[in-house]
Amino acid sequence: MYKTILVVDDEESICQSLQGILSDEGYEVRTVGSGEEALKAIEEDLPDLVLLDIWLPGMDGLEALKIIKTDYPQVPVIMMSGHGTIETAVKATKLGAFDFIEKPISLEKVVLLVNHALDLVRLEEENKFLKQKVTSAFELIGQSKTIIELKEMIRIVAPTNAWILIMGENGTGKELVARSIHYQSKRARRPFIEVNCAAIPEELIESELFGHEKGSFTGATGKKRGKFELAHEGTLFLDEVADMSLKAQAKILRILQEKKFERVGGNKFIDTDVRVLAATNKDLEREMESERFRQDLYYRLNVIPLTIAPLRDRKEDIPILAAQFVNDFCAKEGVEPKAISPDAVDVFMEHNWPGNVRELKNIMERLVIMTQGDTIRADDIPPLSKEEQPEEAMDTIFMHNSYRKAKMEFEKKFIMKKLQENEGNISKTADSIGLERSNLHRKIKTHSLESKKE
Repeated sequence: MYKTILVVDDEESICQSLQGILSDEGYEVRTVGSGEEALKAIEEDLPDLVLLDIWLPGMDGLEALKIIKTDYPQVPVIMMSGHGTIETAVKATKLGAFDFIEKPISLEKVVLLVNHALDLVRLEEENKFLKQKVTSAFELIGQSKTIIELKEMIRIVAPTNAWILIMGENGTGKELVARSIHYQSKRARRPFIEVNCAAIPEELIESELFGHEKGSFTGATGKKRGKFELAHEGTLFLDEVADMSLKAQAKILRILQEKKFERVGGNKFIDTDVRVLAATNKDLEREMESERFRQDLYYRLNVIPLTIAPLRDRKEDIPILAAQFVNDFCAKEGVEPKAISPDAVDVFMEHNWPGNVRELKNIMERLVIMTQGDTIRADDIPPLSKEEQPEEAMDTIFMHNSYRKAKMEFEKKFIMKKLQENEGNISKTADSIGLERSNLHRKIKTHSLESKKE
């Protein structure tokens, strides 16, 4: 598709010259002789670029430029003038002109400027598309109340520099939330550096986080930059932060407070500017009670807490997630799109997904590869992972040291199970467990549970 250029000049000879040379370059060229005609032509058919003379009858070029950049800021405008001054050029630039060219016009220079301007526009569009693509890759999928609230929280906190503690079970998508925050932040063009605190041996964690100098320990054959240094001006994501040793926690706390560190074996302080996001699948309050997590680090990290609900508590998102995963894996494997039958959806909805979204994603990848037809049916689904047994559920309650927390967890699990047995009907559930309906309503609200029927 040809790029269109609008030439605005009251000298017919200049219009003809520019139309000829630019047409030879493969551009579609229109010409008008005044600012008023230019605005009308742009309104009728938006060009890709405007060549605009400053000295025009009636509305002058600078006034027309101001209107064009207000109404159509994406269109590059190159100004032309036979009486140009530095002051005029500066004014045009401040109003948004891409460049300024003096008459008599060098046709070769015009061609170079036009090509350069349109190349920059193309690059900006590509960058915008790629940014949207990256952002959508880390978009949370679902329409449940908890996911909608989480998305809104991310929208609010992402543009800030606030430190965030992300909590949730394994497989719920804590890294996805962290990346979503990063790519919606002002640091999106800077690095996102992940540290899996559970996977780094204790003796190497200082080197990983802070880097080391050559010869600082056996095997240090060269200088190495640590994660804090690599994340400078970007985001540092401390995944499974509760699995760090107390010694490493103390060092991280010092860096977070002082915003500078030394490499292992070094004697020079390095300033660092990072936004810290941390994640854990553990109850940090319980970890602090057991003296496995520093209280001061907890309060330093927990500026804004975000909790991701397990998949079993937002089952209405399962069909949406399953369909999205099928589409993604079909595209990845280069196979024809597959549908999911209602009986297969029923199987998914009955399962409690102890592995959460990660488990569902793995199952859908397997089904896309192994299902021969164009529809995934219940018979195609392999045996799903073992459900949590009542004894196992009770074990998690007994792990609490606080009577109040154990009681609250039991109450939530009990009410959730009874609501499921009664298909979400509050009246039936209240009768079956011997509670007043209004009392059950209050408990459902307290535990952020959802019901379907009265």
